[in-house]
Amino acid sequence: MNDAPLAERMRPKSLDDYLGQGHLIGKGTVLRRALDGGALPSMILWGPPGVGKTTLARILAEQSNRPFHQLSAINSGVKEVREVIQSVKRSGMFAGRAILFIDEIHRFSKSQQDSLLGAVEQGLVTLIGATTENPSFEIIPALRSRCQTYVLESFTEDQLKQLVSRAMSIDSMFKGRSIEVVEWSALLRASSGDGRRLLNVLELIVDGSSEQKLAITDALVQETIQTQPIAYDKTGEGHFDMISAFIKSIRGSDPNAAVYYLARMLEGGEDPKFIARRLIISASEDIGMANPTALVIATNTFQAVERIGMPEGRIVLSQCAVYLATSAKSNASYAAIGRATQIVRQTGDLPVPMHLRNAPTALMKDLGYGSGYANDHDAETGFSGQDFMPESLAHEALYQPGSNPREEQIRNQLREQWKEKYGY
Repeated sequence: MNDAPLAERMRPKSLDDYLGQGHLIGKGTVLRRALDGGALPSMILWGPPGVGKTTLARILAEQSNRPFHQLSAINSGVKEVREVIQSVKRSGMFAGRAILFIDEIHRFSKSQQDSLLGAVEQGLVTLIGATTENPSFEIIPALRSRCQTYVLESFTEDQLKQLVSRAMSIDSMFKGRSIEVVEWSALLRASSGDGRRLLNVLELIVDGSSEQKLAITDALVQETIQTQPIAYDKTGEGHFDMISAFIKSIRGSDPNAAVYYLARMLEGGEDPKFIARRLIISASEDIGMANPTALVIATNTFQAVERIGMPEGRIVLSQCAVYLATSAKSNASYAAIGRATQIVRQTGDLPVPMHLRNAPTALMKDLGYGSGYANDHDAETGFSGQDFMPESLAHEALYQPGSNPREEQIRNQLREQWKEKYGY
């Protein structure tokens, strides 16, 4: 009996058996034409776990009749890379045709990735790197520029069902038994789009039962795996995608989506203080002067999460996320500092007007420092109307109040105080 896991036994041996990724290996696609033409480029295969990156690399080597060398970035380094390159050089006629496949290439350090450059540039090997992380962040530009990047997609529900049906129809572990999936929800959820995980769970269920007739139900799946796996990488691209979706849901005034992504992050093990810090930023960037209390709420949320910890901290985070999502929105303050920064970079060190300068010494007072300054507290209305901007920027209105009730009041106040000066 074959002791290899079911997922390994079901690994396709040709493109005809390969499931999914039709946008890459379907008839007439760039990669299929390169394979048929015998001119495979070095490439990075980027996609989630369990979608066939390693399998595709092996099939490409097999169907192009090329020597195949496989390394894992987890337990290989520069030494192993150089050994493969030297073996390819010694092969003579095969030099330039060998495929070097590196699984999880994003785990290679910069120096380890550098060790590949010469061989790839000279055409000694065709590199195929597999990664679950965004190559833009994890692969050095010099290596990335020498490779084509191909994006692999998660399996659809229909494709996952096809994987199960195929395994049941051809693998020996199902022979002589009547096994049927009568409920798919829990099984598909458990896979998270990962074909290898799906087959592992299926094998676990079937091996755990001695029944000749087995109905796979949601309850049986949950009983077998106990807990639902959460596909969430706290350090990779998924981390940034999830927090991005969370903040954009708040900005878009959708409390339901905000709480959903909050739960996704917390269930995935995200640091609650990281989430709380982003809520503080959102309170100022996305809400700002439309509701200044939002910043107070968000800051207090961070302090509360620090003090009470988890799991109760999730309640405070949820309350804050809902408050921010349902609050009026304005990015006027955020836009103001952006415009001010741009002007500073364009105009450089403009002199501070003399009447605003500090005059701690008699000499500075004699030179006119602070001369003519009007203290607004001494004005009858508490507003002097004096100029504060450098002369060349006298009419620059950096802060433009947003279209919400609070900032409309602010706009009217500024218009009353400054008249036509800033165009309010």
